Amino acid sequence: MKICISGLSGSGKNTIGSLVASKLGLRLVNPTFKTLAQKAKMSLLEFHQKAEKDHSIDKKFDEELIQQASKGDCVITTWLGPWMIKDADLRVWLHAPFVVRSERLAKRDGLSLQEAQNHIAQRDESNRQRYLKLYKIDIFDHSNFDIVLNTERLSPQQAADIISAAAVAKGFKGKGISKRKK
Repeated sequence: MKICISGLSGSGKNTIGSLVASKLGLRLVNPTFKTLAQKAKMSLLEFHQKAEKDHSIDKKFDEELIQQASKGDCVITTWLGPWMIKDADLRVWLHAPFVVRSERLAKRDGLSLQEAQNHIAQRDESNRQRYLKLYKIDIFDHSNFDIVLNTERLSPQQAADIISAAAVAKGFKGKGISKRKK
């Protein structure tokens, strides 16, 4: 089974995706622009600006994502996973309000709330415009998703439990299913 989890910056996709992969005993596929930016010795926003001008960055990133997902059952946690992985069995969008995502980013990355808000606003718009231009994908259109979860109101574990239950309801029978400890 291939489970694609997506959401805007700070929505919880990496945290929740990791929990789902662990719970179901699936491989986690989570390449990030943040990792590429670090390798290039650039800030994430600088790397996004570079990608706006050099579309080969996104194309190469997405080809690698598809290649990694083609190796079999996994949980994929990227912005475009639900659109790029055509044989996904379960597509999940994680939603959290802008202020909540900004607070999470500020705490995680040691930024002021204003810095986090600026970062998220720039990143969300940059990604939306790039994906519309490159692939005609509107990341604000979730009509093709199986589940949309508001992560403001759920703990990461609760969200992971819902996604895992949905995977089982869609036929996942993996040996890795584990019960949550209470």
